[in-house]
Amino acid sequence: MGDKYKTIADRAEGYFTDRKSKFYSFVFPVKSEEQVKQILKDLQKKYHDARHIVYAFVLGPEGKIFRASDAGEPSGSSGPPVLRAIQSMGLTDVMVAVVRYFGGKKLGIPGLIHAYGQAALDALQNAKIIEKRVTQKFKVSCDYNQVSKIFSLLEQFEAQLVEQQYSDKCHIIVEVPVDNKQRFLSALKQKLWDVLVQEVE
Repeated sequence: MGDKYKTIADRAEGYFTDRKSKFYSFVFPVKSEEQVKQILKDLQKKYHDARHIVYAFVLGPEGKIFRASDAGEPSGSSGPPVLRAIQSMGLTDVMVAVVRYFGGKKLGIPGLIHAYGQAALDALQNAKIIEKRVTQKFKVSCDYNQVSKIFSLLEQFEAQLVEQQYSDKCHIIVEVPVDNKQRFLSALKQKLWDVLVQEVE
C-alpha cells in the first residue's frame, strides 16, 4: 500500500446525450457504503421520474472495495462502464451516479456502454482531484494530566484528533498518516511510558 491516494474534493456534475436520451451524471466523495446508500436514496427521490439511476463506487486507499449496479439496464451495459471510468482515473472513495431519461430510441448495448461511460467521465473530469495521505486510527488511553503532551505530538506528526471519551481515564482516538506512524508511536511511548495504544479499524 502506498502512502497516498487520489480522490475528489467535492461533488461535481456531468452530462451526455445520445438520440434524445439524456444522461445526467453526478460524482460524490464517499467514505462508506452507508453513505452510498443514502446518496442513492436521495437521488431516487429527486429524480423519481427517471427511467434508470445507474451507479458505481470505489472505496478504500487501495480501491479494493467496489461495486456497480445496472439498475434495470441490460446486464453489464451501464454499471461496469461507470466503474471503469472511476478506475481509469485511479480514484477511490468516489461514487458516480448516472440518471437516464429515455429519449424514445433504443441505443443498443454498445450505445449504452458508450453513453454511461462518457457521462461518468464528464462528471469526473469536472471534479477537483486531490491527493490524500493514507492514515491509521489509534485509540490512546492515558491519565488526564497527560492529554496536553499527546496533543503536542499530534501537531508534530500531522495527526488529527477524531474523538475524545472520558471515564476513569481519557481515551483519545487519533488519525495518523501511515508514513508518520512509527515515529508517532515511538515518541508517544518515550514521552508517556504508561500510555495504552490500540489500533482502531
